Order: sequence, then C-alpha cells, then structure tokens
Amino acid sequence: MDDGFTTRAIRAATRVPRVDQPPSSVPIYQAATFASADAEELGDVTTGRQPGYVYARLGNPTVDALADAFAALHAADAGFAAATGMAAIHLAVTSQVAAGDRIVATRALYGTTRSLFSTVLARAGVATTFVDVTDLVAVEAALTAAPARILYLETISNPTLVVPDLAALASLAHRHGATVVVDNTFASPYLCRPLALGADLVVESATKYLSGHSDVLAGAVAGSRPLIDAIRALHVDTGGTLAPFSAFLVLRGIPTLALRMERHAATAAVLAELLEGAPGVEQVWYPARPSHPQHAVAARQLAGGGGMLAFELAGGAAAGRTFIDALRIPERTASLGSIHTIVVHPPSTTHRQLTPAQLADAGIAPGLLRVSVGLEDAADLVADVQGALAAARAAVGATPATPAIP
Repeated sequence: MDDGFTTRAIRAATRVPRVDQPPSSVPIYQAATFASADAEELGDVTTGRQPGYVYARLGNPTVDALADAFAALHAADAGFAAATGMAAIHLAVTSQVAAGDRIVATRALYGTTRSLFSTVLARAGVATTFVDVTDLVAVEAALTAAPARILYLETISNPTLVVPDLAALASLAHRHGATVVVDNTFASPYLCRPLALGADLVVESATKYLSGHSDVLAGAVAGSRPLIDAIRALHVDTGGTLAPFSAFLVLRGIPTLALRMERHAATAAVLAELLEGAPGVEQVWYPARPSHPQHAVAARQLAGGGGMLAFELAGGAAAGRTFIDALRIPERTASLGSIHTIVVHPPSTTHRQLTPAQLADAGIAPGLLRVSVGLEDAADLVADVQGALAAARAAVGATPATPAIP
C-alpha cells in the first residue's frame, strides 16, 4: 500500500543527502531533533551512554564544532558554546557556586557581570567581594577573609583596561582553594590564553572578536572536561542554547581572527598615541603604551596591545557626548570587537546598571569613553577623532589645536 501524499512529502523533504566528499566549512545542522535507529539507541544517546544527538538543547553538531574550536584555540580539554556571552558567564559561574558560597571578583568589571553578581546571585544567597586585583595583598585578604569558591577576573577589564597578573592571581587563588574564571573577551585567544597562565575556566563573548562582524550573539567557555561537563549539565536544565546558524557565523569568523586583531591593534596604537598627546584629553588607557599602569604585565601577558582603548576627556560627560556626536565614521551603538569602530560612554551604556558609587568603585569617571577600534583605514579614523576632539574642546571652552599624527 502506497503512503499518502503528505507522508511522502514529509519524507521526501527531510531525506538527508549522501555526501562522500567532506565540505570545506562546517555544515549548518538546522535541526531541533535527530533520529535514532531504534528505541534502545534513543535511550542510550539521550542519557549519554552513547555519543550522538537527539534534541538540539542537549547537543547539535554545528554548535559542538564551535565549542571544540574554542577549546582548541585555548588548548583546553573541552569547550561549550552558549547563546550569548552573558549566558556563558552565567554557566561558568553558577556551575561552581551554591547558596552560602562566596565569589571574589575584580572591581573593574563589565556592568552586566557585576549586576549578575551583586543582584541575581545575591538573591540566590551567593555573596561577592569586589577587589582591586592589581593589589595582590588586597586579593589575598579577600580570599582569606572567608572561604571563596571563585576568583573572577577579566584579562583586560571593561571598560578601564586594567590588566591583572593572571599567573600570580591564579597561583594565589589555588592556594586558597578558589576556582579561577577569566573573561577573555577584550583580548581574544589571539592576544591571551588564560588557561596557560593558570586559569581554570576561560569565557568569551563570541559576539565580539571571535565573530567580528556584529551579526551574531554567542558565548563560549573552555576548561577541563569535568568543569565543562558541569556546565553542560547545568545548561540542560536552564537553556540558553546557541542556534546552529549563529555557531556557523562564529566559525566563519575564527579563521580571520589573527588578521583582524593585527589590524585592530595597529590602528588602536595610532589612535592611542594621538589621544595621549591631545589637549583636552586627561588620560589614555591602552595596554601597549608605556603610560598604562600595568604596561609591564601587559607586555609579558599579551601578544600585543589589542583593539580596545579608553580615555577621559576634560569636561566630563558633556564633553564625551559632544565627542561621540561629532564623529562621522563610528556608528552610535554598543558592543565591541567589530569591523566597525564603536565609541561608547560606559556610565550611560555598558555600565548603566551601576550606581554612582559603584561606578566610582570600578574606576569609571563621568567623562570616560571606551573605543573599540574597527577595521577602517587608520587615516580616516585619525581625521575623524581630531575633528571630534576639536568639537569637544569647543564645547568646554578650550581652544588649542590637536597635533596631527604623521
């Protein structure tokens, strides 16, 4: 007896073609479910007794390919890919803590991460102590004040570009029984691999440099297999699943990561030099500049200055707004690590959740601006920044001209 039309249509349209030649890129497995040969195999795959795929929240080949790639970039045993950078941070941290536990974290921290610690996790009974991680004595005091499950760090802090000594801090944390989790988003695996410096877990927003094109949301974590297994188990119960197409977009970006990072860093160095000598600029933070407070650590720990810089304008927030509005090339948006140059005012964007006291504690001045340097021609960005600086000076009554960089 022949099947009916709709039955035949479903089977015809979902028949997977045979491909004997390996594709040059990872295919997009745009499927929520995967079929097993029989009921026994279905049960074995679902429970993890047998490798394979059943349901995309439990695993997807394209997403797993990204997780494996991220692990390989960091020379880790295993990796996991999640829907966003914050999902990855949430998984990395909450897989390690329970009510009554304590986290010690850098006070120079991304605003949403700080809110996760001080609001979301605090409601769940997890306390966080924020500390200046460039002060090893202060960090040890925080670790010894009470048992700490996690020391949480950023390779290059958002937005003040603090560069902590990861190796020294990891050694200190391990002596006191803490797991070291490092957000490496500002650096990318090209500039720094925290696991090699003693970290236990490294997390990145793959939305940023790994992808590099402002067209996808994704996050990734890498570390030892037991730690990643704990993350995977938590994810099964909490969701935050990365879409296969999003994983494909990040995989597409990774092969050009080194080329892009070199261009980002070369132009950022030019802009940092321009800004550091410009009237109306009170301070510049760029890890490759000798003026950076942790320049010696950055030179030892990073494979370059990177594409992020920050600076503070005389005239505070008003001068900052004038500067941003006067720019011609950068888009007025948030995020970082893109082909586009992006300039933001952290107190009103990336760190908007923080109170004035918390902003001050994190070292974020009212006139601080964060720059993610894109891939545009350096000469165009120099001219644009010079014009915006002139506008900012005019807004606060300053008149000196900005010297040009040859």
